[in-house]
Amino acid sequence: MPVVPKRKPLGMSAVLLPFHADGSIDWQGFEAHVARTVEAGLVPAVNMDTGYAPLLDDATRIEALQRTRDTCSGARYVAGAGVFDTPSDHFNPGVYQDRIDEVQQHKGEPVVFQSFGLTRLDDQLIGPAYAQLAKDADTFIAFELGKMFAPFGKIYSLDVYKQLMQLPNCIGAKHSSLSRQLEWDRLALRNKVREDFHVFTGNDLAIDMIMYGSDYLLGLSTFAPDLFAKRDAMWEQGDAAFYEVNDLLQYLGFFAFRDPVPAYKHNAAMFLKLRGWIGCDDTHPDSAKRPESDREVLAELLPRVEALL
Repeated sequence: MPVVPKRKPLGMSAVLLPFHADGSIDWQGFEAHVARTVEAGLVPAVNMDTGYAPLLDDATRIEALQRTRDTCSGARYVAGAGVFDTPSDHFNPGVYQDRIDEVQQHKGEPVVFQSFGLTRLDDQLIGPAYAQLAKDADTFIAFELGKMFAPFGKIYSLDVYKQLMQLPNCIGAKHSSLSRQLEWDRLALRNKVREDFHVFTGNDLAIDMIMYGSDYLLGLSTFAPDLFAKRDAMWEQGDAAFYEVNDLLQYLGFFAFRDPVPAYKHNAAMFLKLRGWIGCDDTHPDSAKRPESDREVLAELLPRVEALL
């Protein structure tokens, strides 16, 4: 794919849901990070994997929406809308519609998660399934992810991806395969089929995909929404310092998104605590953890990040 210079990427940043040491949610830290993301010029994304969406009960998920709506005060935000089922469950469009309505009622835009019931459908049925589940959505973002992120994930064929592009209320799709080639294929298809369709990279190991025309919806950006915004502006302005900033952020991505990938959320909590943005780096009790030694690496990276701000 050719590079697209001096382009302004649309940046969406998944917001970490922080916890206190007693296991309760740090709602003040959450609201502050939502506000920080908006102030940086990025679009907050809540109730995503970074916000432990598959592990939240209904009351917590709805409270996150309420607090985000109030904190954003009319600014744009997106939120996960998922059905977290079991491998034997069938596709359930009714529950999807409830989740989408829930997001829209709180002034958010839904990001439709995959589920076992959805991804087990034959390819020719997946496009119509999205049309059915999102029939009442003003707009929505689709989402495909590899199994390294979630067991219900599936990377669609290009034929299925084209079906998504042909849904008028689907404004884009987050692509989390961690494969440049698969994402380049989607960009090439987008350029032929529907130029206003957003390919949101979820490749935390290749955040320079914005150089080729991708936008982004990343978990990595929750570590430093301020530096991501500065990097994006550098690319738009044609500033060669973009590469230095991108390289440092990418190193952080390589470190945080190593196997097991879901443990990146613990690294995010560690880094946000080091930045003084949250008071505790504990995570959801059912989320994967990193070794204590990771703090030393992150503490070494922090002054390098701050020096670029």
